[in-house]
Amino acid sequence: MTADTELLERQIAEWRSFVGSGKAIADSDVEELEGHLRDQIEALTAAGLAADEAFLIAVKRIGSLNALSREFAREHSDRLWRQLVLGSGGSGEKPLRKEPIVVVALAVAAAAAIKIPELFGIRFAGDAQDFYARNLGFFVLPFLTAYLAWKRDLGAAGFVRLLIPFAAAAAVVNLYPFRPQGHTFVLAAIHLPIALWLVVGLAYVVFRWRDSDERMNFVRFSGELFIYYVLIALGGGVLSLFTMAMFEAIGLRAETFITQWLLSCGAMGAVIVGSWLVEAKQGVIENMAPVLTRLFTPLFTLVLVVFLATMIWTSRGIDVQREVLIGFDLLLAVVLGLLLYAVSARDPLSPPGAFDFLHLILVVSALVVDVVALAAIAARISDFGFTPNRTAALGENLILLVNLSWSAWLYARFVRGRAPFSALERWQTSYLPVYSLWAAIVVVVFPLIFSFA
Repeated sequence: MTADTELLERQIAEWRSFVGSGKAIADSDVEELEGHLRDQIEALTAAGLAADEAFLIAVKRIGSLNALSREFAREHSDRLWRQLVLGSGGSGEKPLRKEPIVVVALAVAAAAAIKIPELFGIRFAGDAQDFYARNLGFFVLPFLTAYLAWKRDLGAAGFVRLLIPFAAAAAVVNLYPFRPQGHTFVLAAIHLPIALWLVVGLAYVVFRWRDSDERMNFVRFSGELFIYYVLIALGGGVLSLFTMAMFEAIGLRAETFITQWLLSCGAMGAVIVGSWLVEAKQGVIENMAPVLTRLFTPLFTLVLVVFLATMIWTSRGIDVQREVLIGFDLLLAVVLGLLLYAVSARDPLSPPGAFDFLHLILVVSALVVDVVALAAIAARISDFGFTPNRTAALGENLILLVNLSWSAWLYARFVRGRAPFSALERWQTSYLPVYSLWAAIVVVVFPLIFSFA
């Protein structure tokens, strides 16, 4: 038995003693949790982590299933933070320097990619804006996929498999004869990143998409990345303001550098850096996204309930304009995001509580709003016929209707004690490819159906 194995067994024994000290925890429950713990450790060590690091991360993940294990993880979180973020591993291990180098290299490559078209006279202005709109995802998503493929040791063959969808999508959007700023062009530019995000997900889960736990981990990653990206963007905005102010103090203007270089290049590189930050702190501290759901769920529920009450009171319907439909779809997407992260943060073994009833009200309210929006879209199509925007809105709201309807049904069964909470989690994560599939249809099929209008 090696020194690492002996250390790992001592750590597991310490964790088992801590968890088993709970009077309400049966020996069989401890054994089941230990089995989950060892599975997590095995997966993490296979991904390249040291045994000590793998143990601490696995304990944090198991903490979502058991309160005592969560307390154990909390007591050891300072040690884990030093290991993963500061790179000071235990047992005399050397700091891990390779990953930051890879991250910086890919971030610089993504930042440089957005400027390469300028070498060929394609500047981000005038007619060239169409080029950047249809290709924006290709400047960063392949590099993000490369990072995740490297992180999970997919190898060159696995990365090439992931590049095929990117190459096919690039060929479609650049060979299609879109009309400048046409409806199908705008729809394709909006939906293309949504379709390609599934490819990023395949890299994240190492092609194990059928594993519901892996799908949920990707959901957490996506939400955390969004939050980090917003924070980095806010910090970049403050940095830009200070930069302009300082250079103006000595009689120089830095607007050109900031607008043409710092903002565009920084926006691309920040995606890679944000992903690295999410990966570095995975399982170390509580995810921010589930915490935010606790804050915003009551607020969004209140807004939807008041909106529906106002519609009934004033007898006013929804104005079916493109901007309005996009706003409603974004609102419903946020509601689903809140539901997803509430699901990811919840202990699946806990009985229904007050927040579960609140989430049920939120889902039902969103379902009613979606039905009202669908009725308005259908009436508009009946009066004026199908257009790319109306058809896209119709399809998206139908997809949301299915998700919200079944989510409401499963949540209602759970709060009544007739179904496990895990059924709702499996439904939410298994439905994710539907959004990417619909986005791909909008990008590839809609321009053909509507003659690139």
